[in-house]
Amino acid sequence: MNEAEAIYALWYREFKVFTREKSRVVTSVFTPLLWIFVFGGGLGSTIDIEGINYQVFIYPGVLAMSVLFSSVFYGVYIIWDRKIDILKEVLVAPLSRTSIFVGKVLGGCTDSMIQAFLMLMISFTVGVYLTPYAFLMAVLVLFLLSLSLVSAGLIIGSVMESPEGFNMIISFLVFPLFFFSGALYPLNNLPPWLAAITYIDPVTYGVDALRTVTIGVSRFPIYLDLSVLAGFALVMFTVGTIAFERMNVL
Repeated sequence: MNEAEAIYALWYREFKVFTREKSRVVTSVFTPLLWIFVFGGGLGSTIDIEGINYQVFIYPGVLAMSVLFSSVFYGVYIIWDRKIDILKEVLVAPLSRTSIFVGKVLGGCTDSMIQAFLMLMISFTVGVYLTPYAFLMAVLVLFLLSLSLVSAGLIIGSVMESPEGFNMIISFLVFPLFFFSGALYPLNNLPPWLAAITYIDPVTYGVDALRTVTIGVSRFPIYLDLSVLAGFALVMFTVGTIAFERMNVL
């Protein structure tokens, strides 16, 4: 088996695991819908932001949230693979750990992107009508975001010993990333301390890029958003390959 076949096999395993867990698919879509229709619908009945209904305004942010949570929490599967010795069986094969990491990352990105596609397909229900260009650009942004966050989740999973410890660390990570990203509020006229935090949050640029291409509202130029996302993905992917090379599977 060559490296490309190994990557495909690892990706296919992750894909089959995801599709067999029907409850995981349902809950991953239900939670974002809850934010849009309950939280967004409730506030949207009383406030507008920049002349845009609040429910429409937070739609790009909820898109980013669905990818953020599913991508980062995907790292827990590497801990389970170590616990039930599946990872040891994979390592017996004459494969590089980089190929194993790539297969895992592609599997996690596929899981996240399936959820993102479902959310994009129902955009019209909240009054967001996507052109083909907007749809493709949103997919690109979501993929870059997913690639970086799946890598980050796997990095953390590679150094953790228990799922409980992983979930605790991730909870301290994902909620600040989400709440400081501007997913639920505009980035204009923020207090200086809050603005500084939002600018160093990479998810901020994903949310801003999604707002730009879906509803035409932006804080930064699109090329800046894409550059930050691509750079963040490259860094996380590189660090992830190093983390996998040094991972202890015993």
